[in-house]
Amino acid sequence: MNPPDAMHSGRRRFLQATALGAATMLGGTATAAEAAGIKLPASILALQPVQSRIVPIADDERRARLARAQALMGRHGLDAIYLDGGTTLDYYTGMRWWTSERLMGMLLPRTGEPVYVVPAFERSRALEQIRFGHDVRTWQENQSPYALIAQAMRERGAATGTLGIEEKVPFFRATGIAEAMPQAKLAPATPVTAGCRAIKSPAELALMQVANDATLALYKAIWQGLEPGMTQRHIAAWVEAGYARMGLRGDASINVGKYTAQPHGSREPQVIREGTPVMLDDGCTVEGYQSDITRTFTLGKASDKMKRVFDIVAKAQRAALAAAHPGATMESVDAAARKVIVDAGYGPGYKYFSHRLGHGIGMDMHEWYYLVEGNARKIEAGMCFSDEPGIYIPGEFGVRLEDDMHVGADGARWFTPQSPSIERPFG
Repeated sequence: MNPPDAMHSGRRRFLQATALGAATMLGGTATAAEAAGIKLPASILALQPVQSRIVPIADDERRARLARAQALMGRHGLDAIYLDGGTTLDYYTGMRWWTSERLMGMLLPRTGEPVYVVPAFERSRALEQIRFGHDVRTWQENQSPYALIAQAMRERGAATGTLGIEEKVPFFRATGIAEAMPQAKLAPATPVTAGCRAIKSPAELALMQVANDATLALYKAIWQGLEPGMTQRHIAAWVEAGYARMGLRGDASINVGKYTAQPHGSREPQVIREGTPVMLDDGCTVEGYQSDITRTFTLGKASDKMKRVFDIVAKAQRAALAAAHPGATMESVDAAARKVIVDAGYGPGYKYFSHRLGHGIGMDMHEWYYLVEGNARKIEAGMCFSDEPGIYIPGEFGVRLEDDMHVGADGARWFTPQSPSIERPFG
């Protein structure tokens, strides 16, 4: 469970493993854990690289994505869509280019090849990545990139048409485009971008499976190595080292005791003690695809109340899985889990289960759509969501269980097995 993508990094991540960190660990040089004098347990050292399981998305699949986007434009009355650098550009083209104050993006018309608008001094770097289309237009620092977008629209007879703007394009950028195209209409591109990205292909599901398996393996290795007296700092170092040994980048937050009653925990220093609940949450990235898993457990014996709350949350998680099938409304999945929790005495409404049941997941950890009351959109085969009910008792403890699920024609299944108990979270 994580706040929306662009905002959660500063808020919750105690550690961000970098590509350099992964490379140095795999190369056998000093790690952050070693530099900090933190010993790695045998369970972390036993983690193995996962590269042999990773099959990147093929260009043929990306061509099909571009074609589907153009078909959806026709269905929704859009003459073109504009994408900034970021996740959706990566989805369609494989370009890893993140946005800044300088416009670098792609205009995809309803028919024909994409148009890339690039700072002139970045042209050669952009050409290294562009594989779909040859129309690359550059702008100097004293020129307007918005004029290039307007020109491309005029050339296609769409100067007074409708341009879809990806939802993550900054407001100042959308305003600049609008001013350069005063006769055109700007509209959300979400029916196209979400219309493609929300439905996962077998290749995407395979990458998400690797990511989920890796996160669960890391969590199990952490649990196996934990000892009373350890702190968040120890776990952060283990997370960095564990993912690096697998050749991946990932994060985790850890919260202990009363701080598990806060869904996103606390940055206050915390010490793991015998019999105290521990909540481990977050995920990793595999070829751009995400995992998001939460496990709540104790070292040693849990109290009867902790066991009872864990069992209620586990039952709610199973109820949500059973309710998630093609044709079901998204709010009905939230309702199925929430009913279990409220019927067990932890209600009404959001009193103890204080957040939605789940979010879409894929290339962004949080993406379309949300399993929450009021969302009557129907689930389609190929969609993926987190399934993460929780009970949070202020001043005492909280329990959240989170596994990602994907919906097939005959219903939903988790990528990872459900946690069996609070004392033995991995069986």
